[in-house]
Amino acid sequence: MAFFKEFKDFALKGNVVDLAVGIVIGAAFSAIVKSLVDDIITPLILTPLLEAARIKNIQELTWGAGIKYGNFLSNIISFIIVAFALFIIVKGINATRKKEETKPAAPPAPSNEEKLLMEIRDALKSRP
Repeated sequence: MAFFKEFKDFALKGNVVDLAVGIVIGAAFSAIVKSLVDDIITPLILTPLLEAARIKNIQELTWGAGIKYGNFLSNIISFIIVAFALFIIVKGINATRKKEETKPAAPPAPSNEEKLLMEIRDALKSRP
């Protein structure tokens, strides 16, 4: 049973949960960014450039068969956007954790024994 308790403590530790959430969100966000770059940004940038160079097909720009530098540039842009977004998310999480750490903990309430001792002390002080 100690093994399972140790595993539970490890799996539910804040860092592990944060990592799991980050991976899931990162994978989902990566697909959105890839679509943004492939379907919107790249055509907006490449179409005017190809028209200015009087090229109808991007394949005319390749120097060898199968070179897909457009895909490579798309992946670089996707990586930069995902890395920046994760940086912003981690920075926000760290700021939240710092705020939580600065809050002082409330002092514990006195136990019954302490209350009884305080009553005795007060009774002794009030004696003439």
